[in-house]
Amino acid sequence: MHLKYYRPHIKPAAIVCLVLILDQITKAVVLKCMALHHTIPVIEGFLNFTHIHNPGGAFGLMANQGQVVRSFFFIFVSFAAMALIVYFYFKTSQKYFFFRVSLALIFGGALGNLIDRIRLGKVVDFLDFYIGKWHWPAFNIADSAITIGIVIYIFYIFFNYSATDLHK
Repeated sequence: MHLKYYRPHIKPAAIVCLVLILDQITKAVVLKCMALHHTIPVIEGFLNFTHIHNPGGAFGLMANQGQVVRSFFFIFVSFAAMALIVYFYFKTSQKYFFFRVSLALIFGGALGNLIDRIRLGKVVDFLDFYIGKWHWPAFNIADSAITIGIVIYIFYIFFNYSATDLHK
């Protein structure tokens, strides 16, 4: 194929790679340098690095299910979600760059957590935000990319364009 075909995909592909690299490097550092459940205060009263393993999904979803059920479910859902993201990406007009960026962020984050699930059977989390005794569930770079991607996605859908405007 011609370079003209690939050019619009370079930046979103770079975003996927950047998210994946940052996610996997930070998780590797946490696994190597921190004992499980060890906490390092970063900003007193607001942020700790805490090494946590999440066998479930967001907010511990299905954490109490058996390993085989969890693994099958989350790996299947991850592949299905990533396939849908690729479908939407190629169905979306190139003029909606930030919408396509949102899909790249979500894809990169999903891929980062999928690698953990396949490799470890659980996801490594370490960003622990809190105020007083109220803690947000620990998360990681992949989760952050997914969240930012979803916010951009929602912005486009609800505030800029109808879903039909996003197609070629």
